[in-house]
Amino acid sequence: MTVSQVVRDGGTIAYEVHGAGPLVVLAHGMGENRAAFRHLTPLLVAAGYRVASTDVRGHGDSSPHWPTYAPAEVGGDLLAVVRDLDGGPATLVGSSSSGAGVVFAAAEAPELVSGIVQISPFVSRPKPNPVMRALQAVVLRSPRLFGQFHRTLFPCGRPADDAAYRKELVARLRGRMDAVRGVVAPVDPHWTERAAQVRQPVLVLMGTKDPDFPDPGAEARAARRQFAVAEARMIADSGHYPHADQPDATAADLVEFLTATARA
Repeated sequence: MTVSQVVRDGGTIAYEVHGAGPLVVLAHGMGENRAAFRHLTPLLVAAGYRVASTDVRGHGDSSPHWPTYAPAEVGGDLLAVVRDLDGGPATLVGSSSSGAGVVFAAAEAPELVSGIVQISPFVSRPKPNPVMRALQAVVLRSPRLFGQFHRTLFPCGRPADDAAYRKELVARLRGRMDAVRGVVAPVDPHWTERAAQVRQPVLVLMGTKDPDFPDPGAEARAARRQFAVAEARMIADSGHYPHADQPDATAADLVEFLTATARA
């Protein structure tokens, strides 16, 4: 495995590349790292795609302690990876918090983006009650507590290697919890305010049992309605990370989308 670094204002962004063909760039959610896509990447490579999995700023092997973790900057990081690989136009896939970043990237540089995929995106700004807000503040400062929280996002079963992955996840978060808080901090403009500027095709994927939403199907449809050209698909028996707990079903939907939109 070769880890590459692309320089950005404030640090470097780490990524690794597998396969050959049209470029697909993957961006994980808060607190995770590029290994979040360890089960999805081989399936996309086998389908004929060049897959770059990234460490979102502040996470994994990317530089720690950035001045901002705003989704517009995360989107800029993904575009920097595309340029570094001379691989555009690419399909950008953003999981959870990174679902906002891919929107900004597509709006900013349409010539580099052939399509975007949002996995488990948040359409509305969270409005936790005071008790939940206090609990969240504690969890987002502790790698160990975040690891315990992460475990709850798999209500339908976890990958066989999940315990080992989470142990490594917690270890990599030590000294980096500012990034976890940063990628979900409220910021303007919200991605929904930029979605109307996205003219590329969009796919929204959501697990049917995603515990982050009272009604995952309604959230997926709300995300779809933000875009000019979009579809939403539900992954059965899946939680917040369908690429981890249902990688085959997720890959099947992704490959169908990529077949229609990705370009070499």
